[in-house]
Amino acid sequence: MIIAGRFSFNFGEKVIQERYPHLLGEIGEIIGSVDASKHVRKKSKEKTMRGKMLYSPKSLNRAFSKTFLARGWQKVRIRCEYSTEFYVNDHHAEVLTKGAFREMDFVKDSLGVELQLGKYAFMVYNVCAKMTIFSQLGHIGAGVEIVPIKSFADDMSTGVSYFEQLVWDLQTRGVADIDIPVLILGIASD
Repeated sequence: MIIAGRFSFNFGEKVIQERYPHLLGEIGEIIGSVDASKHVRKKSKEKTMRGKMLYSPKSLNRAFSKTFLARGWQKVRIRCEYSTEFYVNDHHAEVLTKGAFREMDFVKDSLGVELQLGKYAFMVYNVCAKMTIFSQLGHIGAGVEIVPIKSFADDMSTGVSYFEQLVWDLQTRGVADIDIPVLILGIASD
């Protein structure tokens, strides 16, 4: 696979090149090592592309995960303890989710990486909420969000998020004072 797009959110590229140049190179090597052609495994049942063979996001995720973990990156999971102090009455307290957590896909030397080959809302959440939370808790200092470019996403199931959407949202939203530096990488098949 290749890096087909780069967008620097809140000086993400500059910060990562200064603080984590070795990891930025490693991320590029990992992306380059994944052979997208091995992940065309899903036969579409959708009306608009019935019978078309598509890239499998699950298979691609497994390939990326295997490669990141083999290079010493780790998943970081934090437990969520939800408060009931804002409930209007106490009889709802029993519905709290036990075992709730948040997880960063890959972390190494305080650089967080999220790979999003799924639904649109998750890529915005990763950059604007999850990475901020993991930074506030001291796990990361900057982040990298890896998403497909539109032409690559078009060869996956409908509803897969893509680089151009995320860039537009972040440019239109602007940077808030709690946002951390994030480099958005748009990936494509070779």
